[in-house]
Amino acid sequence: MMKLSRRTLIQTGLAVPVAVASSAALAETLEEQCKRELLPKFDFPQLGKYRDENDRLIASKAPVDVVFLGDSITEGWRDKRPGFFSPGRIGRGISGQTTSQMVLRMMADVVHLKPKAVHIMAGTNDIAGNTGPMTPAMTQDNFRMMNDIARAHGIKVLIASIPPAASFPWRPGLQTRQPIADMNAWLKQFARDTGAVWVDYHPVLDDGAGAMRPGMAYDGVHPTEAGYDAMATVVEPVLKQVLGRARHA
Repeated sequence: MMKLSRRTLIQTGLAVPVAVASSAALAETLEEQCKRELLPKFDFPQLGKYRDENDRLIASKAPVDVVFLGDSITEGWRDKRPGFFSPGRIGRGISGQTTSQMVLRMMADVVHLKPKAVHIMAGTNDIAGNTGPMTPAMTQDNFRMMNDIARAHGIKVLIASIPPAASFPWRPGLQTRQPIADMNAWLKQFARDTGAVWVDYHPVLDDGAGAMRPGMAYDGVHPTEAGYDAMATVVEPVLKQVLGRARHA
């Protein structure tokens, strides 16, 4: 067995505080790197997009009724009709996102804000394959995870239909109508099976053939102001009913 000299022990003892201090400094450096450098470069779910807004909202202790989680269609809603997002309604849409990214945003952009409800509108970019090829089963599993996370934290789930689209401008030649119809059929049944609220925007957006009605979208996918106004007529009474129940729960 090796014997340690008194000098070695003293040197080792002196090194411990230095090591602890270095570890603390390293931890602080990594935290700063995550905020300023690492996340912007490698932030797959884009947690950095709403970080500052979330921090301010949480610090304000303002009550949150509903978070709208989604992709560019949700992000565009806040941009084009900001008045719809009255106090208590929070928009957390990010352009181009798939459900794989939204699952990873559930805690930061939804749960930590402590809303009564979450409105999830997703699936367009899954079908488009924005983050790589995705099977319907992969999208469905992501919805299951988002639903489970919300329910585990006492948040009511609203599942919105994927809006109609005859094609995706950024994916020319891709068949969209049937995949959207198939996924919406599954989402509707999933909402029924889990007690989530189904929010169907097709009656006000669909031209009857799986495409957007004239005047409802700029490019056949992203709603115009008129499109968002039509969507509001669908979701407003749903929110009134759901949030009314939440207040008395």
